Amino acid sequence: MTLLHARDHGGDGPPLVLLHGAGRSLADWDASAALLTAEHRVLAVDLPGHGRSPGISPWTIPAVVLDVADTMDAYGMPAAVVVGHSLGGLVAVEYARAYAGAVLAAVNLDGFWWGRPGEYPGAERVGELLRSSAGAVAPPGYIERQVVHAARYGIPSGRAEAAARAAVRPLPGGGWQTLPEHRAALEMYGELDRLGALGATAWLKGVECALLLVQAGRPQPPSPAMEWFDDLSARFARGLSAELAELSRNRPTITVTQIDASHPMVLEAPEAVAALIARFVRGLPGTSAGADLRRTD
Repeated sequence: MTLLHARDHGGDGPPLVLLHGAGRSLADWDASAALLTAEHRVLAVDLPGHGRSPGISPWTIPAVVLDVADTMDAYGMPAAVVVGHSLGGLVAVEYARAYAGAVLAAVNLDGFWWGRPGEYPGAERVGELLRSSAGAVAPPGYIERQVVHAARYGIPSGRAEAAARAAVRPLPGGGWQTLPEHRAALEMYGELDRLGALGATAWLKGVECALLLVQAGRPQPPSPAMEWFDDLSARFARGLSAELAELSRNRPTITVTQIDASHPMVLEAPEAVAALIARFVRGLPGTSAGADLRRTD
């Protein structure tokens, strides 16, 4: 059993477990979690190899799901609606798959990889760039640069700095170890490629619980000297939107929506994210007292 680092935000009501994106930490959820405790018991978790959680070897989605389940048990939350952003959204869906028939719902906030091989030309360059910087040691000015970058999204400096510091490990001499470290990060991206290669429709097949799939409604700010990435992102967003719309028409358990924010929505628009989650869970059957949220092994 591996217990992950977690932050119990307290609260009372249907329980929520919050998962963050790749290279991030549970601190990304602080602002949304503070709002969600009005109606929910809220637990935020650092995924393996991220934040203050121990690593795993190899880094695989099934192992991550098991660690999340063990951590929920340890906090007395053997049942919850699992909510994830980006990588965490994929993990939330895979958690729902692993506990099919026992999980009430999962929420995936913009947690979609780059489609089937060859579907979106240019996507392979994204993988190359991510792998080239995976687990890098960053120089002393890294946090300050992250705050400047976050300002492009309208993320307040205090929130951006706290989240950036929580996502890395300080090193002697003032540098920073980005997380997860190199080997685990490469394994993580391999898992994302594996799931993404299925395409959203095939990937979501067999997940029978209620799903809320949320797509970013705004593009990310233009990337200097990376116009190819802006074009790729726009093409992918249009294709994914059409695919998700078709899914929601054919599968009544799937709810699809967009949010007026770009990909880092949890930091960019925490109030809107919290309201969206609360509204979705409020509409689920049996959640007024959390009575139907039961997970059995």
